Amino acid sequence: MKKRIVIFRFADAVRLKDAEESLLLALLAAEGLYGRSRVRLETGYFMDRRKRACAIKACNEVGRDVARIFAGFCVREFGEDAFEIERVCGASAARKEKHS
Repeated sequence: MKKRIVIFRFADAVRLKDAEESLLLALLAAEGLYGRSRVRLETGYFMDRRKRACAIKACNEVGRDVARIFAGFCVREFGEDAFEIERVCGASAARKEKHS
């Protein structure tokens, strides 16, 4: 399966604690769609406070939906200019995931 990671990079104005709480809400919303076990088994995330970034494993439908929900929450809470999104696919995603 091809590795896919979605990386959210936050502006200095965004409190990372607030971003992490939004991510937890996105995971909870995904549990409503897929069930808790499936969300826990099929996706993962890593918050890098030093880089002001959050990486979400999005190699399947569950992970992609978590990333979509999180993006929607971030737009509503912080504004469209408060973060950037990068999609990493293939071998480079596998390396990034391994080091995270």
